[in-house]
Amino acid sequence: MPQELPLIDPFANFSARFSAFRYGRELGYATLALSKMEDNQYRLDYSSSVSIFFLSDKRKETSLFTLQDQTIVPQSYVFIRTGTGSDKHVRVEFNHQKNKIVVNDRPSFPLELQLDNQLYRLDLQAKLAKGETEFSYEVINYRGELKHYQLSVVATENLSLPYGELEAIKVGFVRENSTRQTYAWFSPALNFQLVRLQQFKDGDEQGDIQLSQYETSGE
Repeated sequence: MPQELPLIDPFANFSARFSAFRYGRELGYATLALSKMEDNQYRLDYSSSVSIFFLSDKRKETSLFTLQDQTIVPQSYVFIRTGTGSDKHVRVEFNHQKNKIVVNDRPSFPLELQLDNQLYRLDLQAKLAKGETEFSYEVINYRGELKHYQLSVVATENLSLPYGELEAIKVGFVRENSTRQTYAWFSPALNFQLVRLQQFKDGDEQGDIQLSQYETSGE
């Protein structure tokens, strides 16, 4: 039976700031914040700004959801990307009355147990706190595509981050026949918050965000 680890509240308000690196060079920042609103509504906001030479990339993601018996029920998701190259805007509505997922005003998928590009990580934090080590999700990603994500705990590591020294649980994406690798670290000491995210392609680091500031509150 999985060993349960201490957890204050997986859905407590928090705000976090990350430094963005590539090959050890700082290129920008990212922020992540969860806030509880009225009527059992929650909002999860992500933003990032990265620049290298004359190239820039700015992204925003907003997820709205409710809780039902401590289970995440997604309501809507918005992704906006601006900067060098083409801008992109994706809006996803989870219509629970019609059991449909609507992407950019077009019915796209039947609504079952999918989460959006952010909410699966929030759910993963709660499951890590229960001692679970294997995770499977159907996710509507930032392109509005339906993807299957398989993840598993790789190790527990001590990290030296801009925030300070932290022990963290390392989780890896399981991808067969892929040149991409993604690892995420979550800290039990910080309510199982995501504290680092690192991506590789063909063995080359594509990005590494590391926690620099973190605050939390109950309401």
